[in-house]
Amino acid sequence: MVKIGNIELGEFPLLLAPMEDVSDPPFRAVCKDNGADLMYTEFISSEGLIRDAIKSKKKLDIFDYEKPIGIQIFGGDEDSMEMAAKIVDATNPDLLDINFGCPVKKVVCKGAGAGILKDLPQMVKITDRVVKSTKLPVTVKTRLGWDDNSKNIEEVAERLFDVGIQALSIHGRTRAQLYKGEADWTLIAKVKNNPRIKIPIFGNGDIDSAEKAALYKNKYGVDGIMIGRAAIGYPWIFNEIKQYIQTGVLSTAPTIAERVAVVTKHLDFSIRWKGPIVGVLEMRTHYSHYFKGIPNFKEFRTRLVLSPTVDDVKLVLNEIIERYDELPIIS
Repeated sequence: MVKIGNIELGEFPLLLAPMEDVSDPPFRAVCKDNGADLMYTEFISSEGLIRDAIKSKKKLDIFDYEKPIGIQIFGGDEDSMEMAAKIVDATNPDLLDINFGCPVKKVVCKGAGAGILKDLPQMVKITDRVVKSTKLPVTVKTRLGWDDNSKNIEEVAERLFDVGIQALSIHGRTRAQLYKGEADWTLIAKVKNNPRIKIPIFGNGDIDSAEKAALYKNKYGVDGIMIGRAAIGYPWIFNEIKQYIQTGVLSTAPTIAERVAVVTKHLDFSIRWKGPIVGVLEMRTHYSHYFKGIPNFKEFRTRLVLSPTVDDVKLVLNEIIERYDELPIIS
């Protein structure tokens, strides 16, 4: 049984990665329905929380059915991170995660996200302050290092473990790689096999199928897998991985009707949470992912993106079912 603090996550948990502008409550809801064991919010700026910024506070929204749920924060200043941790504490999530992995320039240039990988003492200071300022279990998500010449994840893991983190998720790329090239899990395995480190180690990067998840589980020995981009438009991946690991049998691809049902739930929640205008607008980025692999779909995709209201979108969704009936999607 994999545990973070007192949180039991099962034998081989599957985690939904925190993704900016993706991992909001509507998206998390459909991932939870389809087998995600632990989910995280989008990353939240510590400075934004302290300023009481509306966008940052909105990201604190969590719901009981999501549990266990972690709130992720980022920042390069230990005072701000300590204050942000106390704000998070009051919202009562199951755990608090620190983002030391985001490679985006606007984050890195502030010494936050993956930018902190160039300053390990500061990373340790921030983590120590956060751990001491909250009653929640603290976890960290990070990368192998800044670039190929500074893959310091083994030292990072030891030092963060020493100041009290209770789980570590490692993306198998450096900051310099961004999301390019193949993720290298060999260093993740070294961290997992380090006898000094007695916390769950989760691997992240390039898991896009049930077969690859099972292969990496066996090859690298991690405690669980964190899935990011592969879940966008395909929340079924969590249950597909679970089924394949348990039985060795691949799931059949979801039908059009099943796909439309999940899109509809995602859309309805988006409307409730964001309002009818923003809810419709922000769903538009998801349609091409949800309906990937359908032949001759361009007309419907265009109409979904141009539909101004939720009723218009649902009319198109109904037409999609009528047109394609039970045709399976090629994943």
